[in-house]
Amino acid sequence: MRKTLALLLSLLAPLTAPSLSRTKGYLFIIGGGDRPESMMRRFVELAGQFGNGKIIVFPMASSEPVETGAHLVAEFQRLGAERVESCVLTREQALAESSVRILDGAGGVFFSGGDQSRHMAVLQGTPVERALIELYHAGCVMGGTSAGAAVMSEVMITGDERRKPEEGHEFETLEAGNIVTAEGLGFIKTAVIDQHFVVRKRHNRLMSVIAERPQLLGIGIDEETAIIVGPDEKFDVLGNRNVVVYDASRGFVTVTASKAIRFRGAVMHVLGNGDRFDLKKRKVLT
Repeated sequence: MRKTLALLLSLLAPLTAPSLSRTKGYLFIIGGGDRPESMMRRFVELAGQFGNGKIIVFPMASSEPVETGAHLVAEFQRLGAERVESCVLTREQALAESSVRILDGAGGVFFSGGDQSRHMAVLQGTPVERALIELYHAGCVMGGTSAGAAVMSEVMITGDERRKPEEGHEFETLEAGNIVTAEGLGFIKTAVIDQHFVVRKRHNRLMSVIAERPQLLGIGIDEETAIIVGPDEKFDVLGNRNVVVYDASRGFVTVTASKAIRFRGAVMHVLGNGDRFDLKKRKVLT
């Protein structure tokens, strides 16, 4: 009997071990726009707590990645970071196992703004992407602004819609099946991240995505504002503006034949600097 029990436990161990493991890393997700120095100093501090404190900048989302990377390197150096490198990777380079070495010693990784699909076109399914996920779970801080914020979630808003609106009339509907999403880096699996949220009036597109996936939270981060997600899956709001959270998990969502959506009993939170939110319990902390 004891031998049978021991055998069963040994077989179950590989299945149960991952559920007991806990991510040690942090996410530093910025909604875009100006970045207050106090906010960015916090990123530098978190990066200094892991590895040798080196910060790696990935500027591939930018239309001018070399210039963007240099600008971000200078910003981090001005804020006290001693080791900062910009890495403009091609798809071919990201597919090479040897490229993983650029992350050696990294305490922080920062993804630039631009077009989030450019980040994923380079990184998706590569050894570098796998190394990034391993680093995050080990304790590295993963940060990004604008497009670099969008890539943080598993379900990534691309910025496109399926209908073809006239210029100036984009995202005017609450409509299921309209917002184009793709696979992001997946550091957050329980929420969808949107950015420049209030200033660019992006409520319609995030609510449309959540209507299709009510099990996910919708987190809209405005400019000059960030959320810092800790290993305990609680996030702090830092910055000058707001973070909006949509939670339709306890509500009733319907989609009509014309793809119009209805929310009943959904919850919306408008958070500001100093507020905290529990992603697991889906509630504001006081």
